[in-house]
Amino acid sequence: MTTYDDRAHQGGLPGRAYGRVGEDLTAAAERVRASVEGVIEGKPEVVRLALTVLLAEGHLLIEDVPGVGKTMLAKALARSIDCSVQRIQFTPDLLPSDITGVSIFDQQRRDFEFKPGAIFAQIVIGDEINRASPKTQSALLESMEERQVTVDGTTYELPNPFMVIATQNPVEMEGTYPLPEAQRDRFMARVSIGYPSAEAELRMLDVHGGLSPLDDLEPAAHAQDIMKLIEAVRSVYVAQGVRRYAVDLVGATRAHQDLRLGASPRATLHLLRAARAAAALDGRDYALPDDVQALAPAVLAHRLLPTAQAQLGRRTAEQVVLEILQNTPLPSADGGHAPSTAAQGPSGGRRPGSRRP
Repeated sequence: MTTYDDRAHQGGLPGRAYGRVGEDLTAAAERVRASVEGVIEGKPEVVRLALTVLLAEGHLLIEDVPGVGKTMLAKALARSIDCSVQRIQFTPDLLPSDITGVSIFDQQRRDFEFKPGAIFAQIVIGDEINRASPKTQSALLESMEERQVTVDGTTYELPNPFMVIATQNPVEMEGTYPLPEAQRDRFMARVSIGYPSAEAELRMLDVHGGLSPLDDLEPAAHAQDIMKLIEAVRSVYVAQGVRRYAVDLVGATRAHQDLRLGASPRATLHLLRAARAAAALDGRDYALPDDVQALAPAVLAHRLLPTAQAQLGRRTAEQVVLEILQNTPLPSADGGHAPSTAAQGPSGGRRPGSRRP
């Protein structure tokens, strides 16, 4: 019987060719991971998710309370890659033209000259994105989806690779604006860093007690390396059963009684791309249902809107995604469905006892 572990599948890279690419991918990703983890203590799963989103050509939303290292994570990832970096501090008085750029009349040339904004970089760090008005937030919509900016009827291409890493504080905090649904949907994944363990916090005091660890951080990979890795991720094979599983998970969010807005087709694409990147980081040229399971909470939860009744019952979107994972049958090797396994833990990782069909 054919299984998802069968390397003789159709699609995918040839074993020998992928062996070389896979080794390069693993080595480069390991260098970047080690570089970032040298700054962010005790959060390997958060660093891995950030790398997954980068290689899947997505954008990352980091949401948590102040002081847990949201901006530090974004800066560490940006500095670990030899790319152009721009940081935007979102404030209530920030204008859309501050992000996209503006056309200024040149008196000598007697013509308008375009002055690029901060979005024209390979890694864009949007700090406290939900402190700006919705009008300013919407300036990112075109660039995040189409990787281009249109100003005064002229379209300008953005560089490759291109990634937006945005941080935001919980909406309940003073001076914040909730991100519009269209804005949240353009982020491939959302992650919360959380408080460090006591041991990690002690190490942080030693490392961060003097100079900032970012000062000595050297690039661990070049932009050309990242583009090669992205090309390799695009070639990762996804079986029809795994594709159907992703569609079933996303479709279940649209019919769930506790949700008034389910995930969009863009969410399905993002889930599949993230699963490819996760497989490649594990050294595989094929994706498994395990990859989809592990990434579903981070990729889907921030796009969902619970009903008023669910909110009164303190039921979160993350809990709904975990329930959907529990109730959605796993795909079997012959394209059918196998019974689902134990519920996924709150960390968003693979469910205990999950198995490969």
